[in-house]
Amino acid sequence: MKEYNRKKLYVKKALFYGMLLLLLVFTAGSAKKAYEGRRMQEEIAEKILRFHVRANSDGEEDQELKLKVRDAVGKEMGELLRDAETAEESSRIAREHFPEIIHIAKEVIRQEGYDYPVGVKMSSVEFPVKTYGSYTFPAGTYQALEVIIGAGMGHNWWCVMYPNMCFEGSVYEVVDDKSEKVLKDTLSEAEYQSLMEEKNYKISWKWLDFWDK
Repeated sequence: MKEYNRKKLYVKKALFYGMLLLLLVFTAGSAKKAYEGRRMQEEIAEKILRFHVRANSDGEEDQELKLKVRDAVGKEMGELLRDAETAEESSRIAREHFPEIIHIAKEVIRQEGYDYPVGVKMSSVEFPVKTYGSYTFPAGTYQALEVIIGAGMGHNWWCVMYPNMCFEGSVYEVVDDKSEKVLKDTLSEAEYQSLMEEKNYKISWKWLDFWDK
């Protein structure tokens, strides 16, 4: 009986240490993947420029106003950035036209019967995961042209300004052949392929469920 108990204890210990080893390997692999993902996002962020419109509030009328400002500014930026070849050039052009952007936004706001102030700036902004057509851009910090309406406390709207993924013939989220080519030419092969991969991975370890209890 004692010999049987010793063997049983040995098996339990072996299983425990085996599972612990698997957990360590999985954790190390996950940490490595997370690090590589962050590096990839940072490299992609250096080569693109985002567009960000912040509504005054989450009220229905303020949200509708945000979309009208988006449409007007987006139409203008689509023309201004049509021949831009880099994110840096796009940023420079946008900065040079801040007064026009503010004027366009204020005119829309005035026509809708409001008198909100408008702010325009280039900012480092935290964006969530966002998909445009076949491309999924990872969450992280990106340079963005920001248009802030009033208090800027409402839900936001965002897009990719360079390469152009929201202004070509429309201010909505589209990816045409020209934009796809520019994106592919702008990014490295690894960066480009990463945008086409599924970003959400979820692995469940049932034998660790007790940690959630």
